[in-house]
Amino acid sequence: MQDPAQWVGTSASAIFWSEDGKKVYFQWNPEKAKRDSLYAATVRDGKIYKVASAERQSIQNTGGTFNQSKTLRVYERSGDLFLVNVKAGTTTQITNTVDRESAPSFTFDGKSVSFLKDNNLFIWDIGTGQLKQITDFRRGRKPADPDNIKDKQELALRNEQGKLLQIIQKREEERVLQRTSQKAAAKNRPKEIYLEDKTVDNVVLSPDNRFVTYRLVSRPAGSKIAQVPNYVTASGYTEDIPTRTKVGAAQATYEMAVYDRQLDTTFQVAFKALPGITQKPTFLKATKADSLNAGAASAKKVMLFGPYYAPDGKRAVVIARSQDNKDKWIIGFNPATRAINVLNYLHDEAWVNGFGPGEFGWMPDNERFWFVSEESGYAHLYTVHAQTGEKKALTSGAFEVQNVKMSGNQRYWYFTANKTHPGEQHFYRMPVVGGAMEQITTAPGAHEVTMSPKEDMLAIRYSYSNKPWELYLMPNKPGAKPVKITQSTTAEFNSYPWREPEVISYKAVDGANVYARLYRPEKQDPNKPAVIFVHGAGYLQNAHKWWSTYFREYMFHNLLADLGYTVLDIDYRGSAGYGRDWRTGIYRHMGGKDLSDHVDGAKLLVEKYGVNPKNIGIYGGSYGGFITLMAMFTQPDVFAAGAALRSVTDWAHYNHGYTSNILNEPQTDTLAYTRSSPIYFAEGLKGALLMCHGMVDTNVHFQDIVRLSQRLIELKKENWELAVYPVEDHGFTEPSSWTDEYKRILKLFETNLRKP
Repeated sequence: MQDPAQWVGTSASAIFWSEDGKKVYFQWNPEKAKRDSLYAATVRDGKIYKVASAERQSIQNTGGTFNQSKTLRVYERSGDLFLVNVKAGTTTQITNTVDRESAPSFTFDGKSVSFLKDNNLFIWDIGTGQLKQITDFRRGRKPADPDNIKDKQELALRNEQGKLLQIIQKREEERVLQRTSQKAAAKNRPKEIYLEDKTVDNVVLSPDNRFVTYRLVSRPAGSKIAQVPNYVTASGYTEDIPTRTKVGAAQATYEMAVYDRQLDTTFQVAFKALPGITQKPTFLKATKADSLNAGAASAKKVMLFGPYYAPDGKRAVVIARSQDNKDKWIIGFNPATRAINVLNYLHDEAWVNGFGPGEFGWMPDNERFWFVSEESGYAHLYTVHAQTGEKKALTSGAFEVQNVKMSGNQRYWYFTANKTHPGEQHFYRMPVVGGAMEQITTAPGAHEVTMSPKEDMLAIRYSYSNKPWELYLMPNKPGAKPVKITQSTTAEFNSYPWREPEVISYKAVDGANVYARLYRPEKQDPNKPAVIFVHGAGYLQNAHKWWSTYFREYMFHNLLADLGYTVLDIDYRGSAGYGRDWRTGIYRHMGGKDLSDHVDGAKLLVEKYGVNPKNIGIYGGSYGGFITLMAMFTQPDVFAAGAALRSVTDWAHYNHGYTSNILNEPQTDTLAYTRSSPIYFAEGLKGALLMCHGMVDTNVHFQDIVRLSQRLIELKKENWELAVYPVEDHGFTEPSSWTDEYKRILKLFETNLRKP
């Protein structure tokens, strides 16, 4: 539980290549310093050196965006913009202001650089250096026009003033002349677009420079923000930390608008006719009134992304997602005609899985758009024709693809997939038209690959179950031998024979195949105790063959095995890596199938591995803490002891983004929240319960565990205890806190699971 940088070692991270592909750079800390430093390895001989200040300054200018011919590159540094002539090796500073300029890119013709400043769009001409503002977004409402008075009484008074008083007439003539001059000057300026009470983002310039699309965001007023008290402060006073709203609070709404620079006008894009846009989720039972008013159903609110223009500039798509999380559309979009056409529609009665911004793009023919979808039940690669809507699956099978990238020559796909085993991640190549997947990496475990600029070399972060991440270099060829570059673990860490946990599978009560890590002791304790670990959520997996993010828990499981415990670590329903049905198995009932998977795991321990059914414990953090509470409250005859760490105790108090996906909203799906929240089942506690929570947890608030503690007090429960950590957030940082917490967990198990 001590500082991992000091005794485990620090693996290479933040890997990137030099522009000529001769070096690979990475953050590393072999010296056990207070922080990581920049290192480099030369490809020719694999030698590593710490990067000196001068070289570090020069490579800070890497990254950014190239023009289509790769002759120019533009990047941002410290809020200013720079243009690099790649062949000449010269750099020109475009901006030098106290404001922040961002998102630089080349216009379609390559003659200018566009960028954002205060969410307004600007264009800088490369040849002349001329700067031009393209949009003029303004806060508030448009001021009233003094020349456009419609009220007859007000107009009559105004006219009378001018007739009676010469000074009024004189000043009015001067104002009209000034306004005429201002209007003439404004002809060369962008249209003033008043946002009222909205904000603007996602500003995109069309390839022909005529259209600017943007997103209008309306944020709800008066949404209550939860405050987390911080008791240990430099001031000596308790200070509140503002955090977030709770699930079900009003959310921001989004609209898409277009500014036509040629017509100097704006218009909004309507999405009310999208398929499924008025479809109610099945958990909302239709009433008689709903049936009578079916034709007047209101449209769902949507989140909009894009447009994403094809490289030839002729086509664009917009991606939309319903705010109830159940629909996702890929939409063809023409800014000139305002026309939209749906190219792909995915509906999921649970929730549609989100895919990152790198999970879609245009094909080389500029006619088809590619994307990753769970349409088949697993995340796979598809293309769709932007005119005909013809769709094609390029990958298929009971596995998932991720981190998809097209090669620079546009002949291949590169991606990671768990095809060989759900607990392995390998790097693959496949023809861009589809076909056989060619596996490039071979060692069991996980491979995080960064390709060189010419894509002829791979920098690979590789790890195995009992081996932390190390950096390797390897030619980009199937079967090539990777060469290890770093040695990151310390002599102290290496002195212990860390176990390689078995990755097993077993049948759940409903017939599903559950994967798990198993740690078996060389010598089982006479009382045959066992512990089940529950990993956290946020959509991840832990029953795999690479170094776990739960490395402290992995080491603790080695300790437990040394003491004679059998340990099981389960990828329960809701875990990543196993497809859509596994991911959504917790929909509307957390603490349902995910908990029964652990009960079935306990049964497996007894029937196959000889564990004493009276000596089984369970523990975990965050979602793992939640499952531990549900296990102790609803399955008290299965689990004799449990340690619930930083636990959600009532899902109605958690955040909106995560919780509404799975349980909908508390005001519309009360059943889902009550049957999923441990606080409603606390009366079932029989075994020994330890609860640990950081007092400045801004994710799962300390209030959660305080409310449950009061509930246990009122129920007159005695076999529980609460350990609080005054300076810790959701993820502990202090070794003393980690040590105290796990000493308590070990004491809990030693006291309660070593009984005859």
